[in-house]
Amino acid sequence: MIEAFPMSVLLQPFDFTFMLQAFAIVFLVAIPTSILSCFLVLKGWSLMGDAISHSVLPGVVLAYLAGVSFVIGAFAAGIFCALCTGFLKRNSRLKEDTVMGVVFSSMFALGLVLMTKIETEVHLDHILFGDILGISWRDIIDAGLIAAFVLGFLVFRGRDLVVFIFDQQHAKAIGLPVSIIHYGLLSILSLTIVGALKAVGMILVIAMLITPGATALLLTAEFRSMVAISVGVSLTCSLTGVYLSFFIDSAPAPTIIILMTLVFICVFCFNSFRSGTKFGSYLSKAKPEKIQPSS
Repeated sequence: MIEAFPMSVLLQPFDFTFMLQAFAIVFLVAIPTSILSCFLVLKGWSLMGDAISHSVLPGVVLAYLAGVSFVIGAFAAGIFCALCTGFLKRNSRLKEDTVMGVVFSSMFALGLVLMTKIETEVHLDHILFGDILGISWRDIIDAGLIAAFVLGFLVFRGRDLVVFIFDQQHAKAIGLPVSIIHYGLLSILSLTIVGALKAVGMILVIAMLITPGATALLLTAEFRSMVAISVGVSLTCSLTGVYLSFFIDSAPAPTIIILMTLVFICVFCFNSFRSGTKFGSYLSKAKPEKIQPSS
């Protein structure tokens, strides 16, 4: 009896349907976000993920007013943000990060204004930080369909994406449709953010799109290994975060992000100590341009 009691306590989270749903949706969200994380980190598009995630707010509110799924509104808003950023960058002297800062902050502010002026059933906290414990099986099915579509795109266009990420000029030279790949990647990014919206919200999804890839970048110099490590880190932290949140009575999404951050810090400190270098000098050895594409 003494041995059985602790085991029953450890397995207690699996007795509740809402916990099983939470495990399922973070599993479906962790895989596409971690793979895209590698592309974003290497491409230097971390701020693009931030911009698109913030820009979905007005789309969610307008979708509610139109009586359609918030997924449609959020995706449309994300694509609109990406297109505006590209248009302003091409037709001005402003740098891309400046343009993104202007676009996503204005769209986020518009969303906040709409929410204060229009009565909706959309809870702002759930949009910002997610509601893992309040999702339904329908939400899980939606997340699964989005994850399947994103993974399918990454599998079938993976080689072209890798060439585009590492050498855009070479991609043009060999005849790849660079513009289509560019906006295709942005569309997939927007769709992935929409898929993660109910689970971790528009704020915390940024960490899931950056931290796993950044951690993997510190551990390997080969792209395929980077993807594998990123997925492993994301899945482990996501599932463990949901599990721990049950016992420490915390919100699952922030717990997941804290675990990812702790893993990143541990990897950074370990590699710095092992290489016998100072923290600052170690950064120069972990630059994205030193990553090699898989053969």
